[in-house]
Amino acid sequence: MSAAFVAAAAMVAAGVQAGTAGAAPGTAASAGAAAASPAQRTALISAAQDGSGATARSLGLGTQERLVARDVVKDADGTVHTRYDRTYAGLPVLGGDLVVHVKGDRRTVTKATSRSIAVPSTTPKVPATTAQRTALAHASDASLARPAQDTVRKVVWAASGKPVLAWESVVTGTQKDGTPSQLHVITDATSGKKLYAFDGIETGTGTGQYNGRVTIGTTKSGSSYQMRDNTRGGHQTTDLRQGSSGSGTLFTNSSDVWGNGSASNRQTAAVDAHYGAQETWDFYKQTFGRNGIRNDGVASYSRVHYGNSYVNAFWDDSCFCMTYGDGQGNTHPLTSLDVAGHEMTHGVTSATAGLEYSGESGGLNEATSDIFATGVEFFAKNPNNPGNYLIGEKIDINGNGTPLRYMDQPSKDGASLDYWSPDAGGVDVHYSSGIANHYFYLLSEGSGTKTINGVTYDSPTYDGSSVPGIGRDKALAVWYKALTTYMTSTTDYAAARQATLQAAADLYGSGSTEYKVVGDTWTAVNVA
Repeated sequence: MSAAFVAAAAMVAAGVQAGTAGAAPGTAASAGAAAASPAQRTALISAAQDGSGATARSLGLGTQERLVARDVVKDADGTVHTRYDRTYAGLPVLGGDLVVHVKGDRRTVTKATSRSIAVPSTTPKVPATTAQRTALAHASDASLARPAQDTVRKVVWAASGKPVLAWESVVTGTQKDGTPSQLHVITDATSGKKLYAFDGIETGTGTGQYNGRVTIGTTKSGSSYQMRDNTRGGHQTTDLRQGSSGSGTLFTNSSDVWGNGSASNRQTAAVDAHYGAQETWDFYKQTFGRNGIRNDGVASYSRVHYGNSYVNAFWDDSCFCMTYGDGQGNTHPLTSLDVAGHEMTHGVTSATAGLEYSGESGGLNEATSDIFATGVEFFAKNPNNPGNYLIGEKIDINGNGTPLRYMDQPSKDGASLDYWSPDAGGVDVHYSSGIANHYFYLLSEGSGTKTINGVTYDSPTYDGSSVPGIGRDKALAVWYKALTTYMTSTTDYAAARQATLQAAADLYGSGSTEYKVVGDTWTAVNVA
């Protein structure tokens, strides 16, 4: 390792004190991360960027390649994990992200691609207008598909196959169910062939009016109150008044008593959304030491009453916000606790691994939101919405009282995958997520029949084996560690297995029971 790289890593490592020894499972220290304040995190990233040239040289990157520091995590044992995006000749390299892990004088690297980044020319043969037409054709199933201005950029596409010069077009519009669309289409800038597509809007489902009477963070302003939580980064909840654009109107009230549990009271949905954001913030902070979605102490915001009879909810990175519809007939706002946890976690994933929302990485993205939404439910200990391994259990979207998804046996919903197969990458991400959801349940609770909080589960395995589980707190710690330090934008199920094994080794040791069970549980869902 070069002296310059060691110096840069040392400068980063010096910025955060180690975590507390002997912490209980599931706490920030036991999860392997030493908590940093927003100011410390900013300083760490700045130091990493200052040393990025030396880091690039030590990794043997080409002369036209540059690293852009995006995040730094320091473990309690002093290991520093620095996440970088990459550019080539000044162009963004999609699928070129990497994480450098430094412990003492030992360095390892996790890359989204193992291929060298180089293209014969940065001059496209296919014009941007042709790429836009290709993107529009691909977006033909959107009801209002049209390109916005300044939504085509030249990039190097490295997420699949040999790196090529490409155009990234973003087609904005509205999907048939009313969900906004930000469809990213990657087009080869030499041949004009479509290479890849994914939607930037990440969706989920849930329900409202089920949290009961709760305490929420508000702010007094003059003689009235605002639904603004200054203790949690300034999170606020706004009313879209059935609109589908804009930031909405901040909820205010003459007293600090909000809603009445009925959908006819517009504040009711706001209470559930605000409470869900609050519990999700606290879950990440108290469990992992994470200070907000981007770990920078800044809150997102929630918009309720989106559209007319809109039966969905979604996270949007472009506004850094969560949005909730009011459900069929505008009578069942989709503002349940698991929805809030699910949507905010899409933001966490975007800020860390950046898992592409398509193929196997898209399934892992969706599963990550389900996994931590489940963690939020158990964390909140709300008697009106006790923790379980069911997703969307209160919405009754099927009309027969069944949940949207089952983590113990995902195929019970009629579409989700219990186990990995070579076809998993071609399945809708909400259904390929079943593999990781099943894995998480088995890792938490083990196989076989059991009853938890009044819900009975019976989880099978691919090979008929029995797996014991390591407990939910440890399973969450392993997944968070893997997500934030070892997964990249292109991580698939095989790579997720390796990421969680490395996370388990970091947290509990490579000879530990936890490490062995992590591996055995992946085998139990047919991921080798």
